[in-house]
This record gives sequence, C-alpha cells and structure tokens, in this order.
Amino acid sequence: MWVPPGGHIEPDEDPVTAVLREIREETGLEAEVIPTAQEMDISYPQQIQPPYTILLEDSAGKDRSDRPSHKHIDFIYFCRPVGTVSVSSIADQPMQWAEEDAILSGQPLKLGEGGPDISLSEDVRILALKAIELASHCPQRKHQV
Repeated sequence: MWVPPGGHIEPDEDPVTAVLREIREETGLEAEVIPTAQEMDISYPQQIQPPYTILLEDSAGKDRSDRPSHKHIDFIYFCRPVGTVSVSSIADQPMQWAEEDAILSGQPLKLGEGGPDISLSEDVRILALKAIELASHCPQRKHQV
C-alpha cells in the first residue's frame, strides 16, 4: 500500500516537529511544512502551523504494539523537501517519487524497477494532488544555515 511518511508524536513533541522528524527518519530528506493557514499577529504564545485536515481512521486488528483495534488520528500536513534533492539521494529509501500525471490517471504505480503495481487509495490520491497544487502556489521559505 502507498502511504505518505508518518508516525506517532513523541512525548513533549508538537505535531509539526513530529511530521518533520518522521519525514527525515523515513525518507532521509529534510523538509518544511507548506503553510495552509495564516498566522495571527502575536508574538506569544508560539504558534505552529495547523494540519491541513485531520483524518480519523480505523486500525483493524492488532498492530506492531499488539494493541487491539483502535482509531488513528492522522494530522495531515503538506510538506516539501528543503534544498536540492536528487533521485540518487533517495535510492536506498523505501519510497519513490510519483509524477502528477501518474497520480491524476488513477492507475496503479509501479514499486521500483520490476516491482508490483500498487494502487493509491482514494484519500492518498486526493491529498497528493492537493499537496502538489498548494506547493506550486507557495514560494519556498529562505532558510538560515
């Protein structure tokens, strides 16, 4: 199944820090959140970008932690890589890039060279297209090194 990077929030971690950490751990890429909400004009308390949407999903059966069926609350953030990214920089990661046309087609995507064709779930397909749309209209932020 095709799924975007993600995972659980660690203790004392905010959702934005968590999503950027999960992307780094699962893909090796440094990323930034694409803002989808305007910040208020206040200096305190600190603000973080809210998710684009929140999904409530059933987790059927037992998972890795041997918990019974439960609900997953998914904070959906749209992110993009920071800096230059080449295909070779992700070669050893269990991921791949998908072109917008391939996502629009609704056809299954091939998992690597000679791998199986795997369909995108409708929610992942719709969210991927929305992320591409927002990223194309939002300039990248300048980062300090």
